Amino acid sequence: MPHTMESICRKLHSSDYRITPQRQTILKVFIENASKHLSAEEIYYLVKEKHPEVSLATVYRTLDLLAELGILQKMNFNDGRSRYEFTEQDNQHLHHHHHMICLRCGKVTEFEDILLDSLEDVIAKRTNFKIVDHHVKFFGFCENCRRQ
Repeated sequence: MPHTMESICRKLHSSDYRITPQRQTILKVFIENASKHLSAEEIYYLVKEKHPEVSLATVYRTLDLLAELGILQKMNFNDGRSRYEFTEQDNQHLHHHHHMICLRCGKVTEFEDILLDSLEDVIAKRTNFKIVDHHVKFFGFCENCRRQ
């Protein structure tokens, strides 16, 4: 399901949550920056530019709600703050992408690799463990930081 304002509002409404102006504002900023892995503070500063009446507490509550409803996924990249991205679903199965995190500039790059899915299958067969999810993070230095 593509993440549009309309589809997210439908999900909120079907879960008996109101679509407040503050939630709409936060959602709009998140949709406009969907390719980024923003923290609550970064979202707050983007919201604050256009709507100074929205508080940081409102941003946190909204992000928690969206994560609880499965719209967002809360990520930890070991930089001291949670970051958020849209939860992707493909035919009722989680669609996996992985992250490379630069230890110098903090840039987060997503990538997909079927070898990791194959590795999951091998681990499941060898251990007789039913894997339902996984997260892979690689820490290192991006091309720009390596040049410096």
